Amino acid sequence: MAQKSGFDFFGLGSKPGNESEVREKFWRTAKKAARQIPFMEEVVAAYYCAMDKRTPLRAKGTLLAALGYFVLPTDVIPDFVLGLGFTDDIAVLTAAITAVSAHITPAHRLAAKQAIADKS
Repeated sequence: MAQKSGFDFFGLGSKPGNESEVREKFWRTAKKAARQIPFMEEVVAAYYCAMDKRTPLRAKGTLLAALGYFVLPTDVIPDFVLGLGFTDDIAVLTAAITAVSAHITPAHRLAAKQAIADKS
């Protein structure tokens, strides 16, 4: 997906680095949460925004902290608790996305829409 969107994830150019590991954890968690988080497309757009080297550092930090909380298996309410597992994640993601929404571009949203279609 990185090639289609034109983003240079982490500013690494063609270096593989840890990008694939981060991406794998994100997509694994996103797939589990897709039915429980009603704004999953916006979460994926936030992911693309956080990975975009043109995103300001402060916005990137806010999003990466929220996305990190989202992918961690242990948090305030464990994700495996049915019905409640993702409620804390939703609150953190909503706050982060709202705080940096000006930096989530139409290109990020388009990449998110394409990625969700590809993963379905």
